[in-house]
Amino acid sequence: MVNVGYRSTNFWVISAGTSRLLVDLGWPGMFGELKANLNRMGVPLSEIKYGLATHYHIDHAGAAQDLKRAGVPLLVMDVQTEWVPRMKQHIKSRDAFTDITTHDNVVIACADSRAFLAKIGIPGEIVHTPGHSDDHVTLVLDNGAAFTGDLNPIAMISENADVAKASWQRLIDKGMNTVYPGHGNIGRL
Repeated sequence: MVNVGYRSTNFWVISAGTSRLLVDLGWPGMFGELKANLNRMGVPLSEIKYGLATHYHIDHAGAAQDLKRAGVPLLVMDVQTEWVPRMKQHIKSRDAFTDITTHDNVVIACADSRAFLAKIGIPGEIVHTPGHSDDHVTLVLDNGAAFTGDLNPIAMISENADVAKASWQRLIDKGMNTVYPGHGNIGRL
C-alpha cells in the first residue's frame, strides 16, 4: 500500500503484484501531480487496473476523467452512480475540472465487489459506508486494512452520527483493524 497523495489528501495504491487499484483519484486540474507522485513511488500508470473514489467530492474524485483518459477505468459502485454527475455542481471554474463521463464507467454492486476484486488479485470487498456522504464507500481488505476516505473517526462525528456510527460498526464487523484515511495518518484499532 502506497500513498501517492498531495494537498493534504491521501490517494492509496493497493497492489497485488503488478495489478493495482487506486483508491481516491486526485484533485481537479492536478493530474500531473498525481502522475508525478505515482512515478516517484514506482507505480506505473499502466499497472493501475481501476480507480475507485470513496465518494464524489472534488478532493477524492477530481481527476477521475483525467485518469480515464490515461487508460485507467473508473470503478463506480451502484450506490454512487447518481452522485458522479452531481459533483460538478461544486466545481468552480478555477478548479480546471474535466467532466466525468458516465457511459463508460465500470459499475458494480457492493455485494459483487469481492468477486470483482478477486479477478485483479485483491482480497477484500467494497462496503457502503454513508455518514460523511450518502455515496461513501470503503475498501476493506481481508488483512483488516480499511481505506475510509472521509468517514470521520467516531470521536469526531458531528453530522449524521447514527448513520456514521453504523458504518463504522459494519467495518469493525468486517474485521477492520487499520484505518487508511483520506486525510491524516494511518490509525490502528
